[in-house]
Amino acid sequence: GSLDLSDTPITKLPEGLTVGGSLYLYNTKITELPKDLTVGGDLNLYCSDITELPEGLTVGGNLDLSKSNITELPEGLTVKGNLDLCSTKITELPEGLTVGGNLDLCRTKITKLPEGLTFNGDLNLGYTKITELPEGLTVGGSLYLYNTKITKLPEGLTFNGDLNLIDAPITKLPKGLTVGGYLDLSDTPITKLPDGLTVGGYLNLRDTPITKLPEGLTVGGSLYLSKSDITELLEDLTVGGDLDLSESNITELPEDLTVGGEIIGFK
Repeated sequence: GSLDLSDTPITKLPEGLTVGGSLYLYNTKITELPKDLTVGGDLNLYCSDITELPEGLTVGGNLDLSKSNITELPEGLTVKGNLDLCSTKITELPEGLTVGGNLDLCRTKITKLPEGLTFNGDLNLGYTKITELPEGLTVGGSLYLYNTKITKLPEGLTFNGDLNLIDAPITKLPKGLTVGGYLDLSDTPITKLPDGLTVGGYLNLRDTPITKLPEGLTVGGSLYLSKSDITELLEDLTVGGDLDLSESNITELPEDLTVGGEIIGFK
């Protein structure tokens, strides 16, 4: 079963401990875990005094280290669920890290990622000082890069969900980019989008200096152009959801425009 020691004065766990279910240690004074600890379910160390993890640690569920004192992770760490490192002092990831679910690095001190990383879930780098992503990065879910220092994305970047670049200094996107979910570029300095861009969800270009849409643009959801510098729409533009033109510079609509939802703010 599970073992819940949260909010207790415990400072140490016995060697060889195996927990078939989940182990909850949040708000404890534990600074280290026993070697070869095995946890079949979740391991929750939120807001704990933990500073390092033992080698050989395997977590069958989620590992929550957010707001803990952890500074580094052991090589070869395997987490079958989500790994939450939000608001920690982590500066780098170890070689051989395996995460079956989401990886949350929001508000950490991370500045770069190792090459060849693969995540089945989402990757959140929001509010970090990361400036670039490694070649060959594969993200099974969404990629959150809001409020980062990212200026460009690598060629061949693969992900299946959303791409959030709100308030990042991104200046261009790679050719052939396909975004399965939404693409949010609001409040970025981006000036041009690649031809043939495909976005499965919504495309948000609010408050950007983009002046025209790329040829072959496909938007499955809504298209937000409010407060953008775009002055005209593509002749054969198809938008699956709403078209938001409020406070935009668009003065006329093309005859072959197709909008699945409503046209908002057009005068």
